Amino acid sequence: MELGEVLADLNAESADLDRLVANLPAIQWATATPAAGWTIAHQIAHLAWTDQASTLAIRDPGEFSTHMLAALAEPETYVDRGAEEFLDEPSKLLARWRAGRAELAEALASVRAGDRIPWYGTAMSPVSMATARIMETWAHGLDVADALGVAREPTSRLRHIAHLGHRTMGFAFMAHDRPAPQGPVHLALTGPDGSQWTFGPADAVDKVNGPAVDFCLLVTQRRHRADLSLVATGPVADEWLDVAQAFAGPPGPGREPNREPNREPTGGGG
Repeated sequence: MELGEVLADLNAESADLDRLVANLPAIQWATATPAAGWTIAHQIAHLAWTDQASTLAIRDPGEFSTHMLAALAEPETYVDRGAEEFLDEPSKLLARWRAGRAELAEALASVRAGDRIPWYGTAMSPVSMATARIMETWAHGLDVADALGVAREPTSRLRHIAHLGHRTMGFAFMAHDRPAPQGPVHLALTGPDGSQWTFGPADAVDKVNGPAVDFCLLVTQRRHRADLSLVATGPVADEWLDVAQAFAGPPGPGREPNREPNREPTGGGG
């Protein structure tokens, strides 16, 4: 997919979440979200912090290397510390997030064809980095929506997350200290509009089938596998669904079973 298309979807996903928080009273920014210890303000602060880190990686790779070494020295805490550093009164935090994501989009568009951007796990193309930002924005936006007791309509933008989730299968195994699988897995998902999304060779022995939204919830660790309608065929596919993660860094704690999403849509899917 062309970078311009991915950036347009990133902008739409960000705007979706922006509409959800833009008019919240200041007191509601302190509402606890499903992420332990994180309020709505923490969720937006984390997105702003990561956007800034992404822009730094593009515009000053040397400085980003220093930042990355400091972050990786404390892999279990640097994400929380980053969110804490960016916490501010809601109006200032919202303005900072808006400015930062606009700056990142401009920086991504300036990357020369073929260049790679350094990152915590592995260097990425601008398309991959924009895809990762869609994944993060959707996942943290879901935490905000859950905290507010609403849900946004799933959109075709989930295809970016599904693609990333499939591509990171090997990484997910290694992040959990398991050998990378030797064989492929065919992923067949039903998109929000009923269309079929497929990834990997159709003749693969191992297969995963189910709703695209459920797969995206799994690879972002926003719902427990037991609460999702995903079917694994074959031992590799079955093990993958236990360790799947589309994000860089150490495995998160995940979510406990039986955390059902609120099914009342807000109409903000875009």
